[in-house]
Amino acid sequence: MVTIKNYVRVNSLEEAYQLNQKRSNVVLGGMLWLKMGKRNIQNAIDLSGLQLDQIEETEEQFNIGAMCSLRQLETSRPLNDYYGGIIGESLRHIVGVQFRNCATIGGSIFGRFGFSDILTCLLVLDTSVQLYKGGEILLSEFISIPRDNDILVRIIIRKTRRPAVYQSFRMTRTDFPILACSASLDADKLRVAMGARPMKAELIETDRSDLDFKTEQEQREFAAYLAKKVRYGSNMRGSAGYREHLAAVSVWRALKVLGGEVSW
Repeated sequence: MVTIKNYVRVNSLEEAYQLNQKRSNVVLGGMLWLKMGKRNIQNAIDLSGLQLDQIEETEEQFNIGAMCSLRQLETSRPLNDYYGGIIGESLRHIVGVQFRNCATIGGSIFGRFGFSDILTCLLVLDTSVQLYKGGEILLSEFISIPRDNDILVRIIIRKTRRPAVYQSFRMTRTDFPILACSASLDADKLRVAMGARPMKAELIETDRSDLDFKTEQEQREFAAYLAKKVRYGSNMRGSAGYREHLAAVSVWRALKVLGGEVSW
């Protein structure tokens, strides 16, 4: 059970940052995973008054406020049209609509959860995070640094055209993924992200020139080679060996989709 002594609806990011420097204080976000733990909170910090719940589109990028719900991203037509629907695809299986109406993108990304579908998806796009003190950092770098007491302000996705695909394997439709995989292809690189390993997502990059396959067997072998670049673990949803097998299949399917051979 979570016990909260004081609730503070902050008026500025500076106020939120100063409060968040004490270990007994915490940023609430959507408070969906937080409430499932056991913790005594001195000051619960609410960012909902800072207008961070908007998706803004410019000529160069999409700016997604940290307090945007996952449902907002799932139903945003400009966001999904630009990236071929993979953002909505990565979100639609998460628990249910009521849950996605409450869960925030800031909490999902800052938490760096191993089961995070949206983290896996955004890794293969041109994505950065903006921190209040730390400034703008590439998402691929952000997930590797230790968690601190900074405030995540927004997610930035730059408008770099690249076909992309997202896949996940689940025991049931609304369960956590056994394995998640996203991939994108541009003029220079193939990017593949593996999530729910069950560790947090990891990004693999390879030159586009490596994708000159003569046969489907070569394509399958290359997919298996990429899958082996990632470490997998075992839990109640699947073994490490099973996840590696799923990863090889996922990469092969992604290569087929990105090559224009099939639709997903």
